[in-house]
Amino acid sequence: MKVFCGRANPTTGSVEWLEEDEHYDYNQEIARSSYADMLHDKDRNIKYYQGIRAAVSRVKDRGQKALVLDIGTGTGLLSMMAITAGADFCYAIEVFKPMADAAVKIVEKNGFSDKIKVINKHSTEVTVGPDGDMPCRANILVTELFDTELIGEGALPSYEHAHRYLVQENCEAVPHRATVYAQLVESRRMWSWNKLFPVHVQTSLGDQVIVPPSELERCPGAPSVYDIQLNQVSPSDFTLLSPVLPMFSVDFSKQVSSSAACHSKQFELLASGQAQVVLSWWDIEMDPEGKFKCTMAPFWAHSDPEELQWRDHWMQCVYFLPQEESVVRGMALCLVAYHDDYCVWYSLQRISPEENGKVHQMRPVCDCQAHLLWNRPRFGEINDQDRTDQYAQALRTVLTPDSICLCVSDGSLLSMLAHHLGAEQVFTIESSAASHKLMKKIFKANHLEDKISIIEKRPELLTSADLEGKKVSLLLGEPFFTTSLLPWHNLYFWYVRTAVDQHLEPGAVVMPQAASLYAMIVEFKDLWRIRSPCGDCEGFDVHIMDDMIKRALDFRESKEAEPHPLWEYPCRSLSAPQRILTFDFQQPVPQQSVRAEGCLELRQPGKSHGAVLWMEYHLTPDSTVSTGLLKPVEDKGDCCWNPHCKQAVYFLSTTPDPRVLLDGPQTVSYVVEFHPHTGDVTMEFRLIHTLV
Repeated sequence: MKVFCGRANPTTGSVEWLEEDEHYDYNQEIARSSYADMLHDKDRNIKYYQGIRAAVSRVKDRGQKALVLDIGTGTGLLSMMAITAGADFCYAIEVFKPMADAAVKIVEKNGFSDKIKVINKHSTEVTVGPDGDMPCRANILVTELFDTELIGEGALPSYEHAHRYLVQENCEAVPHRATVYAQLVESRRMWSWNKLFPVHVQTSLGDQVIVPPSELERCPGAPSVYDIQLNQVSPSDFTLLSPVLPMFSVDFSKQVSSSAACHSKQFELLASGQAQVVLSWWDIEMDPEGKFKCTMAPFWAHSDPEELQWRDHWMQCVYFLPQEESVVRGMALCLVAYHDDYCVWYSLQRISPEENGKVHQMRPVCDCQAHLLWNRPRFGEINDQDRTDQYAQALRTVLTPDSICLCVSDGSLLSMLAHHLGAEQVFTIESSAASHKLMKKIFKANHLEDKISIIEKRPELLTSADLEGKKVSLLLGEPFFTTSLLPWHNLYFWYVRTAVDQHLEPGAVVMPQAASLYAMIVEFKDLWRIRSPCGDCEGFDVHIMDDMIKRALDFRESKEAEPHPLWEYPCRSLSAPQRILTFDFQQPVPQQSVRAEGCLELRQPGKSHGAVLWMEYHLTPDSTVSTGLLKPVEDKGDCCWNPHCKQAVYFLSTTPDPRVLLDGPQTVSYVVEFHPHTGDVTMEFRLIHTLV
């Protein structure tokens, strides 16, 4: 059966209706989910098995049958652990049908069909009774409903319902308990992901400063957590202001409430500084005694940093205080954690909420538009003064006193740079209501509302009247567009340049003048795990799941890559970076495809996990901005990636033994093609080994 799906093409900007197999999106979702990562998480799997085995033993010691309820079973791994540990029967709940179908096959393959019943429902729809999904309540509750924030996947409502309707009173629970920890820090780098800093522009009249509107400074920020690989943030990027604080715990063996709550911890400041950011993580204890603990603590708070388990399905949380506050070492303060049924947020107070009677606080919501338009990396990019200086220097070489500028990017400050550097007139296209509203606020705060004209319409609808009858002599873009996910999606700038061609004067300058797509073969330290076959997982055959992932990945590998922020995922270069395609923005988008074929020679021994692709924008012949590598690769192959952008990763299906390189040369062949009519970039990379 075929279905038609509508989507906005991030490269061309047009809305397309695509015919797809009805299971295509499901296969992609499974392929790109965290199942492989979780199955590779040895620490998680061992601790779960130890906890389940201990829970089954406690029930058996009471002379009872061990009846297990596994909510969110996924591959069925935890259910199979329960039966292996001696449980009499297990009810495995999985709401996502393709995953439930996979669990049935995996359970059958491992010989547990007679003791595990997979139920394809949401746990709140499961019934108990003679005619129900379960004949009686379970006495062991096993779940893996947690995300990086612990409760973001609805763990609290699911537990609340399970205790009321599906499990016995005082049941055993695995995990038994979870504890959320927090630590207050000062970090200019992390704070730059949340607030707009003053931006400096050196002009002939001196230092001009672009200031943020008061609405942005007062705004409490986006309500969502920022989850990152905190172990990749340098210790020099933050200052610890508080000790590690255990904020609250949840006992999963008892009735759980999903009602809003707050928890406070008093502490003394370890250092003076600006209280800006709360770092948070959690651990889960699989048994009542806390013998089997699984922790997400970063390296500086880990009991044994040498035993850190890399994970991508669970990371650490960065929360931003509504406002920064100056604090002094030795001062006594209260850190307060609030949560509803799905989200956590923090505040810093002089006294506890119980003392001042303010135990409830509304979840913070952005009211300035900036946090709705710019994501966290984009805030960091705009606050990068070195990057601003590079754009300003390039602008100085192309601007003239009679320049008529048209800026095309989403919520960009380029138009203000052009004005301060002496352009005669500046127009900026802001096609979304959010970007239009935000830029009006920023222009007003800088007294430029009458100096820069905002055009609120799609670029292809631009008329001469919008430009006051003038021709554009300088077309500017960063390029940045909020709909872009992969590096080449920002080629939308090229389509805009084509759409406004009639409004450009002869010989008009386009900046950037061109862009190049680069590729490099790398060996990842850990990221390879998310796409690696799982094989045998703690004694259980899960190759059925691997087959499902492989089918989806085989389809993807010939056509697509995935966006990843590689500053969080260390890797080594095995080949030199190589320019694959070049796009000339001084000319309209061509009618014919742009295709490149070639090979990347592997110069370093290692496992070829994948190809990394990124764009470099040539602002002028002498100035280039990279969305990928920021400096040449070091001798050992270590890479420094742009922290404000996601790079594209094309995972190779074969990873050779590094010793093979001693036997003969290795290369990776590629075919990359840009299709102008669709805006797609298709690619295929293949490892070639030649024996000598």
